[in-house]
Amino acid sequence: MGRIAAPAARVRTPGSERPRRLRRTAALRSLVKGTRLSAGQFVMPLFVVSGRDRSEPIGSLPGHARLSADRAVAKARELAQLGVGGVLLFGIPDHKDDEGSGAADPGGPVPTALRALREAGLPLVLAADVCLCEYTSHGHCGVIADGEVDNDATLPLLAEAAVVYAGAGADIVGPSGMMDGQVAAIREALDGGGHTGTAIMAYASKAASAFYSPFREAAGSAPAFGDRRGYQMDYSNAREAMREMELDVREGADILMVKPALTSLDLLVRASKRFDLPLAAYHVSGEVAMLEAAAERGWLDRKAAGLEVLTAIVRAGADIVITYLAADAARWLQEDSAR
Repeated sequence: MGRIAAPAARVRTPGSERPRRLRRTAALRSLVKGTRLSAGQFVMPLFVVSGRDRSEPIGSLPGHARLSADRAVAKARELAQLGVGGVLLFGIPDHKDDEGSGAADPGGPVPTALRALREAGLPLVLAADVCLCEYTSHGHCGVIADGEVDNDATLPLLAEAAVVYAGAGADIVGPSGMMDGQVAAIREALDGGGHTGTAIMAYASKAASAFYSPFREAAGSAPAFGDRRGYQMDYSNAREAMREMELDVREGADILMVKPALTSLDLLVRASKRFDLPLAAYHVSGEVAMLEAAAERGWLDRKAAGLEVLTAIVRAGADIVITYLAADAARWLQEDSAR
């Protein structure tokens, strides 16, 4: 029997490969969309203060304000109706001191807001940032000794605050001070206090960034001297970021975060390939402020640019996006789905 001849190779004529076929209509584009946003992925930062019926607009974050607990509940109710996944609370105390003792005050703004939110019974994840910078008179993220932040002296203060927030109703605590060993210290304190179900979202890769300025205005947390480069990461060090994430995984983190989001997209890609934990990205105040300023001047379409940015963050690997655009983005997604 003679040999069977191999089939002739198919000759592709110019234009026979047409990726545009799947872009031709809105329905086709929707069918093959590779990255899909959901309001449930979004977490809205909220700045909380003491008292009642307080709403203090934040100039560099249009549409955002420092809110008393009752106002925070009203805002959270709006977010829940939009399908937003959760809120992340930052407290601005009435008084500050050198050790940031207000962070662990059970009557402080964050525990007060957490109890009010828990009582409201909203379908939101309640997260609380754990850091001292909003509470210290010097604006640094820990106790100062010999002109520098004392890492080990700061750890028990962070752990104490985390236990207070868990007791007030936090589902998640987020240590953001970039202190070595902070996740382990908080995990031990939570478990010892009976809060084994409280999760830790580690600010594992938090760079010393130029994009935090609006936040520092909102929280009144700008350092009174020096800067935070001695404990926040150098944004140029990708390998160090991976090491920080690995250490936080070993210490018991439940979620890993990168911050800022847009300047860390490559780190999200690397982390999604290396770690099995959920990944969060913080779309920080300065990144949003740039978009807002450009949109105000008519240089960008706010909705189109906002959704493109959020899609890029999720496409890079984020499961959770902490963003000041959470409410607006949820509305935009609702509008698009209704068409």
